[in-house]
Amino acid sequence: MTDHKTGTREEWLAARLELLEAEKALTRRSDEMARMRQELPWVRIDKEYRFETDDGTASLADLFRGRSQLLIYHFMFGPEYTAGCPSCSAIADGFDGSVVHLAHHDVTLCAVSRAPLAKLQAYKQRMGWSFPWASSFTSDFNYDFQAAHTKEEWDAGAVEYNFRPVDLRPATGEERAGRDEFASSIVGTDFETYRREGPGVSAFTLEDGVVYHTYSAYTRGLDGLWGMYQWLDRAPLGRNETDHWWRRHDEYDTP
Repeated sequence: MTDHKTGTREEWLAARLELLEAEKALTRRSDEMARMRQELPWVRIDKEYRFETDDGTASLADLFRGRSQLLIYHFMFGPEYTAGCPSCSAIADGFDGSVVHLAHHDVTLCAVSRAPLAKLQAYKQRMGWSFPWASSFTSDFNYDFQAAHTKEEWDAGAVEYNFRPVDLRPATGEERAGRDEFASSIVGTDFETYRREGPGVSAFTLEDGVVYHTYSAYTRGLDGLWGMYQWLDRAPLGRNETDHWWRRHDEYDTP
């Protein structure tokens, strides 16, 4: 017997209509947030960034692929990783379905990671993905957009992430050992090496040959990109999380 509140269809409908008003308010607020994102001032990018892609060496402007808008997902895959971050992988599982639609709306979606291109290509093949994925291995790109952090920043406890300095170092030796074990199990590195990479999304526009940075988001700002979470938020038990439960899609015991 369930211990959740139960009721009649009439009681459910009354509660659902009350929730509907709250959902409509949230939708209107979300629309307002989208307008605010679009109203942010654009910042001209004068620094030269070079990337390695399936088509050869590319500039940031080249990543637009002839379109005027570029969305970059900062995928956690450092040079020392043995595989891409499982969380980023769960997010990226939804990219292929969106890439074609975005391309026909003047938007290119591309992932960027610091791992060498050969590693990205091998992992992309393993995952069965086809979306564009560029390596910034020889570039400062990830560092400049808060998606990677130097050892000096880490050691100082002043990593710039989500627009503020944060200390990502474990507080105790026991905590450090536990996190090292976790990082080793998912990407084959120690925790510091794992967490000096960070997830994020950045948006750019190209006008008259000039690239402008328009938007970036990190941490919970990426929630909307996790397709599975949008479904779970509508499931009876919601996210219902007690630990790191998700895996790469080829690592579950059953389909």
